[in-house]
Amino acid sequence: MPQDRWERIRGGLYGLLIGDALGVPYEFSSPADIPERHLIEMSPPSGFARAHRAVPAGTWSDDGAQALVLLDSLVTCPSLDLKQFSDGLLSWYRTGFMTPDEHVFDVGIQTMQALDNYARNGDPLTCSPSDEWNNGNGSLMRTLPCAFVVRPRSTDVIALARKQSMPTHAHLRSQLACALYSLMAWQMVEGRAPVEALDYAQDALEEAVHPSERLELSIVLDGRLEPSKGSGYVVDSLWSAIRCVLATSDYQNCLRNAIALGNDTDTTACIAGGLAGILYGERGIPARWKEALNGRTIVENTLNRLAISLSTAAPKPPIII
Repeated sequence: MPQDRWERIRGGLYGLLIGDALGVPYEFSSPADIPERHLIEMSPPSGFARAHRAVPAGTWSDDGAQALVLLDSLVTCPSLDLKQFSDGLLSWYRTGFMTPDEHVFDVGIQTMQALDNYARNGDPLTCSPSDEWNNGNGSLMRTLPCAFVVRPRSTDVIALARKQSMPTHAHLRSQLACALYSLMAWQMVEGRAPVEALDYAQDALEEAVHPSERLELSIVLDGRLEPSKGSGYVVDSLWSAIRCVLATSDYQNCLRNAIALGNDTDTTACIAGGLAGILYGERGIPARWKEALNGRTIVENTLNRLAISLSTAAPKPPIII
């Protein structure tokens, strides 16, 4: 792993955004229709029926935009002001905040419903659909910045990851999936190898959850026993992405493996790309993919604000959900 913590953070954010952008053209395709791995690029091969044809190559989708909204909110308030964060999500949804061209596309149905509810009632804790069928990957895809805000305790990272899920994906299963991923990413930012970080995350989450939450946690953890589908279901999305990281030895092949799963390609590659970017650092990301990414000024401005925030950070109080 890169020795410099800031290199890992920059790699994580760029890794997430590039994974998202790389996966956009292949979204909704079955695994059988995905091009051969060596042909997976920002612009698909000639003749491939790409998704979102009007979207320029190298453009992140709702996944990357929401992750940037979360990071922007955490820079302003490291314990996460949930109303400010929800206002940021609403600004993205309505006006294209944190998008390269103010063009919003590929909004998840559950996220759309939640933000429409929030616009009406103004309460980020009651606006999300929250039954068992409302467990898409829409909060998991954005939770990575929770690993960038330095926290001394695993319980703080868990609380932060769960908190950011509430406005759009309030079901406990989604919250716990976000917590597991954020813990793993946090430990990787701190220098642990992926397998060690994953073991730590599972142990920390098992220790932290309330007894009443153990059934849902077992559903999340048992997802590691199921085959990867690259679907939009939060548990499958989590483990599909983690397996791509564990099964490869560089960023490029990790992302291509994620996209080769088909289906929700942009989100699987986004989630895997965040971890792979931390693991290999910004310098481990192919230069051609980084150069093809639209909106890099937005990314650099947000990272500069984060750098200032981290350099002046005071000890942080525990996070309360």
